[in-house]
Amino acid sequence: MTSANWTLHRSFFWVLSPLLSGEEGHHVHVPVYASGSEVLQKLQEKWNSTKQQRYPAMYSSVVGGIVLDPSMMVIPIDDHMVHRGHGVFDTAMISDGYLYEVDSHLDRLLISAAKAKISSPFPRETLRAILVQMTAASKCRNGSIKYWLSAGPGDFLLSPKGCTGPAFYAVVVASGSGVDGAPAAGHARLREGVRAITSMVPMKHPFFAAMKSVNYLPNALAMAEAEERGAYASVWVDDAGDVAEGPMMNVAFVTGDGDLVVPAFDRVLSGCTARRLLALAPRLVDAGMLRSVSAASISATDAKRCAEMMFVGSGLPLLPIVEWDGKPVGDGRVGKIVLALFDMLCEDMKTSPERVIVPYD
Repeated sequence: MTSANWTLHRSFFWVLSPLLSGEEGHHVHVPVYASGSEVLQKLQEKWNSTKQQRYPAMYSSVVGGIVLDPSMMVIPIDDHMVHRGHGVFDTAMISDGYLYEVDSHLDRLLISAAKAKISSPFPRETLRAILVQMTAASKCRNGSIKYWLSAGPGDFLLSPKGCTGPAFYAVVVASGSGVDGAPAAGHARLREGVRAITSMVPMKHPFFAAMKSVNYLPNALAMAEAEERGAYASVWVDDAGDVAEGPMMNVAFVTGDGDLVVPAFDRVLSGCTARRLLALAPRLVDAGMLRSVSAASISATDAKRCAEMMFVGSGLPLLPIVEWDGKPVGDGRVGKIVLALFDMLCEDMKTSPERVIVPYD
């Protein structure tokens, strides 16, 4: 492996940037590393100097195995996912040593890959086995796994014809690593709720919105927009005035009459957690807490009259929204339905028969 063929993981992409300081017009000395061992030494020095928790394990089909040294968790710079965005991804949670809903997330990955004209280097069951074995090797019992299918490395052209073959990458992210957020922060947000805004960033065309690709620039800009305005995240509203989704999660509403409504998935990403929510929520209908449960269109005007509002996503799994565009949602406090739904999803993470046990040593 030569250093020219690789790009650094995003967490240490900036490893050499301090060496390039200097005023314009002045001579700047750029080190030249002739061997992979020199580069590896620099990367290891950087990792040892940071307080960021390391990722416990990564899988790369390019390497052909599981990598435990974070300084070697790399992707070829000529991979089309890197320089053309020709890749898809998905995620699943690790909860108390089990993988939660990994099968539904893996199925969605393959659906996204088919839409993106990306084949898989392995059969589905091999991909699943890789994810389970990588998690076991990481020793991580709480966190998440993230995984990508790419058109693969090969060249810097637009067409994927020059790619040597599709690639599969995956990584384990431990809870509290700074990527998915510390549990304490999540508990505080559950108690207090969060603020949301309507995004001014144009939302994706439905063809791309329904595909979980790595082209997340609109999502990143929508998130940055919300943070700049003091909100947790933003909400997209489409041209027809209907609520769409958030930048990395679905949204859901409880009307004043007790109807739980999740915006329909025909023009947004079909959220695995949102679908699980729709499957579990009828229990609250039976308990008399809700009148109905549905995935349907809801206008922003009607949504802003709702009693409760929430973000829905695998890493949350539910987050109450108590303020939208500067106005309170309902009475401006966390509602009883969102708390009941949160408890229901958390219990499902512990007891679902579809959980996959991780065979730790």
